[in-house]
Amino acid sequence: MKESIYLVYCTVANKEEARSIARILIDKKLAACCNIVQGVSSVFCWKGGVEESNESLLLIKTTQKKYEQLEKEIKMVHSYSVPEIIATKLETGSSAYIDWIIECVDKQGGEI
Repeated sequence: MKESIYLVYCTVANKEEARSIARILIDKKLAACCNIVQGVSSVFCWKGGVEESNESLLLIKTTQKKYEQLEKEIKMVHSYSVPEIIATKLETGSSAYIDWIIECVDKQGGEI
């Protein structure tokens, strides 16, 4: 791959927050695409106890160059004090799709 592509996972409180964050990331050219997965049930440790919550999940596609900025932006607008922001470096993928991601976030354009 020419440039490292990241898939970033970010849970949010609800679909409205997911859409809001997705639009910000796309508008600021920090991500090429954000998929919103609704109906995520989470069980997690929090402040010494076990919590359960219904959330939405953002699957965000970006480049390594833009990851740090993307993480900062999410932290600024997210409703959680400690948002889940986990990035996985992709090993491979469709070269046309990878080129499109790079075009969208690094060259300020892109068309599928």
